[in-house]
Amino acid sequence: MHIVGETLDDVLLELYPKLLASLPLITATRGEFAEAIGALIQIQRPRARLSRSETRGRLFSSLGELLWYLSGDNQLAFIERYVSDYRRESVDGVTVYGGYCPRLFHQRSHDQIQNVIDLLDKRPTSRRAVIQIFNAEDIGSEHREIPCSTTMQFLLRDHRLDMIVTMRSNDAYLGLPHDVFCFTMLQEIVACSLNRDIGVYHHFVGSLHLYEKHFHEAQSLIEEGYQSRIEMPMMPTGDPWPALKSVLKAERSIRNGEQIVLEGLGLEPYWNDLIRIIQAFFCTDNGVIERISNDMSFARYRPYILGRVRRI
Repeated sequence: MHIVGETLDDVLLELYPKLLASLPLITATRGEFAEAIGALIQIQRPRARLSRSETRGRLFSSLGELLWYLSGDNQLAFIERYVSDYRRESVDGVTVYGGYCPRLFHQRSHDQIQNVIDLLDKRPTSRRAVIQIFNAEDIGSEHREIPCSTTMQFLLRDHRLDMIVTMRSNDAYLGLPHDVFCFTMLQEIVACSLNRDIGVYHHFVGSLHLYEKHFHEAQSLIEEGYQSRIEMPMMPTGDPWPALKSVLKAERSIRNGEQIVLEGLGLEPYWNDLIRIIQAFFCTDNGVIERISNDMSFARYRPYILGRVRRI
């Protein structure tokens, strides 16, 4: 299966009908599923990483998962506030073995993200800018859950940064929208670190599957039809890491119930918007959430935030 789309929604609207037509179903421990083996997805406008669908627009949990990756740690207490399913993947109730965070930044004492940035800065045409996520020990002994991603590769071509993510397995309904968000954000972070723009996002999956329990939701998205094509704003130019450090610090404060003053952080509107999204997620006062929505610099975040008001 090969799907090329400009946006995440373009991909989902082509992918789901193909998976729903895949027979026979395969039975596994988590239920029956339809499967495409060796699927390649290409998204030509990676900033269009948020589904406009009411059912697939996972702004809060996707941003929470991205920040968990960037925290450099695999603590359950961080991610379970955004994605409660991670509780099932923790053996000790404290950490998540398959978490990407330490693998990205502390893999056998290597900061793999920084290694890639340094390599491409010195040798822009290198084909060695690869990050290893999946390890030999992941199947050397039994674990409750292991990483779905195996490698990430970055290629600078025509002054733009392409990213290729290879996955052993990917849930097309729950996992794929989160992965596209997190990985294309990481693609843009690395691109900004190199003072380059982002190119195409390539997503290759060994087993891309849709569980039968999600058939109805997938069909509902198909019936919603065409979605407006909206891209997130361009990440500010220059080194993004100081701003990301401030966002992570603000997230921790908000998650711990502390108040922060955005004006005192000295961040550009792009980063302030990400912090406001986190504020809205942890807020339970509809009036405050609406005020946060009105303060957003990028107005197209507002439907997601106001959708949280409806859910509350």
